Amino acid sequence: MSKAEILVSGATGRTGGAAIDELLKLGRNVRAYVRSDDDRAQAMRERGVEIAVGDFTDIDDIRAAMEGVRSAYFLHPIAPGILGAAAYFAQAAKEAGVSAIVNMSQISARRESTSHAAQDHWVSERVFDWSGVATTHLRPTFFADWLVYPHFAKEIWASKKIEFPFENGRHAPISSDDQGRVIAHLLAKPQGHGGKVYPLHGPVEMNHAEIAAAMSEVLGAKIEYAPTSIEAFKDKMENLYKFPPFLVQHLVEVAQNYREGIFSGTNDVVERVTGTPALSVPEFIDKNRDAFR
Repeated sequence: MSKAEILVSGATGRTGGAAIDELLKLGRNVRAYVRSDDDRAQAMRERGVEIAVGDFTDIDDIRAAMEGVRSAYFLHPIAPGILGAAAYFAQAAKEAGVSAIVNMSQISARRESTSHAAQDHWVSERVFDWSGVATTHLRPTFFADWLVYPHFAKEIWASKKIEFPFENGRHAPISSDDQGRVIAHLLAKPQGHGGKVYPLHGPVEMNHAEIAAAMSEVLGAKIEYAPTSIEAFKDKMENLYKFPPFLVQHLVEVAQNYREGIFSGTNDVVERVTGTPALSVPEFIDKNRDAFR
């Protein structure tokens, strides 16, 4: 008989995987919702995680994955389809008697957003609110992980430059591991968090010149911030990295949002929820220094 009490979607991704790691440390019984039963799913199964296979286009798959679960994590990529996925997820949760949902949104989620993805995230928040299932919305600023994504880290290390179109805007980078810990603790003990919106920030607000200086000190190599134009950034996303048009449109619009201060700020939500402070940029870079080798 299944003992799983918590469902984690996006289980093979950064925040979902980190949430599962923390939930297992907390001694919780976890079910992962994955697209395919592959080697990554088998590795989780060997750690004691139940596996449910499906995607967000089939409400029956989602409903089956919800059976016996009391709290669930919803994560949708920056791609079309989030509104239908949120509706299916919320309805399946309601049918299954799930009492709490943790929804990964984004800090730029607003009714008036010019990013289609950010606006869709805002509407998906409303869908969960309408469902009546107590939902906690997480709105992270830019991930610290941007700096170590393979395409960005390789370029930064080769050129010794961070080339983003953010001018002198500021934010407090937050790692996906810290987000995963927040997700896990909210899923494990959701009482008092339903209906809340939590912006997620790292501990120190910085501009990219300061981020480059912190990286230089940790890695022992001079790295500079070389701000680029939004137009050049768009061209690189389209023609070098071959990102899908929906994602490119989002990144272009949030680059402007970043310049306008929408990603700025800091808080102690990570520490208040988990009991452990969020990683600083130097700590994060030190932890992930192999990405630059």
